[in-house]
Amino acid sequence: MDTLTGLLDGPKARGAFLLRSILSPPWSLRIEDGAPLAVVTPIRGDAWILPDGGTPVRLSPGDVAVLRGPAPYTVADTPDTPVRVVIGPGQICSRDGVDVAASMSLGLRTWGEVRPGDESSAVLLSGTYQAEHEIGRRLLAHLPALLVRPAGRGAATEDTLVHLLAAEMSRDEPGQELVLDRLLDLLVVGVLRSWLAAPDSSAPAWYRAQHDRVVGPALRLLHDDPARAWTVAALAAEVGISRAGLARRFTALVGEPPMAYLAAWRLALAADLFRDPEHTVASVARRVGYGNAFALSTAFKRVRGITPQEHRRLAGGAGRRLGEAIADPGSAGGTDEPVTADGRTGTPW
Repeated sequence: MDTLTGLLDGPKARGAFLLRSILSPPWSLRIEDGAPLAVVTPIRGDAWILPDGGTPVRLSPGDVAVLRGPAPYTVADTPDTPVRVVIGPGQICSRDGVDVAASMSLGLRTWGEVRPGDESSAVLLSGTYQAEHEIGRRLLAHLPALLVRPAGRGAATEDTLVHLLAAEMSRDEPGQELVLDRLLDLLVVGVLRSWLAAPDSSAPAWYRAQHDRVVGPALRLLHDDPARAWTVAALAAEVGISRAGLARRFTALVGEPPMAYLAAWRLALAADLFRDPEHTVASVARRVGYGNAFALSTAFKRVRGITPQEHRRLAGGAGRRLGEAIADPGSAGGTDEPVTADGRTGTPW
């Protein structure tokens, strides 16, 4: 298993919030939901992403923007348009403090404000991960606040996924939420792969290290079998180098010693497994290489600041969502410089 597969295989959207927005100008949405990761792509018309304290970026149809939370940002038809609607935690949508989710509903997974006969309205697709996917924490820590993959730039797969996601969002079939979750995951992974593969991107050290003839195999061993009682000596023997040589080379390329990397990887795996209520702390401990539940709980609390039980409760908590009002219109209801997926900073045009 290569390191990218290992870090991206676990995170999967679970009931991600997906929405089609149809908006007549002038429009401006202030996003303050605190979500860990969001995706925005225009289907028709241009849009501006305005990260707080960052450089405004113009998106054209087909461009895909990945935004690392929880910092707020604004999406608007022009950078100067005053904010008209605020989307807060739980996807609560308000104007001047009044909930407008139901009044702005336009049908299944669709909302907005459109003037009759307006052919200049913008159409945006957005997907929001509702909770931090701990398995991708190491990757998220290195992502820029805003990552843009321009349309058609060697990314035929992502372009296809955008169109497929748009089509599937209008369907209401059995298992549709699962289909949408997986399409969103694929789109995000595609954009991240394009970014990581760019020679001049700010890819994290562990990603670059996977191509090293010594450290790469060592990383794959740790990812393939995290429960094994690894020592630096055992890992060095597997890759055919001295203990001191591996420790020195691994630390230089990855940025931390092999056992520190393994400890963080084990806790990342555990954090994701804890989301499944069928997994006890003891069973997770065995799967990720801890001797017992107490040892894992102690390590988890020391590093994460909360117990496994608290983590599970927070991960399972569900706030009120804008989608509830849309589904039932009658109800109440890294660096901060923008980066393109080919590694360039600044605006994508």
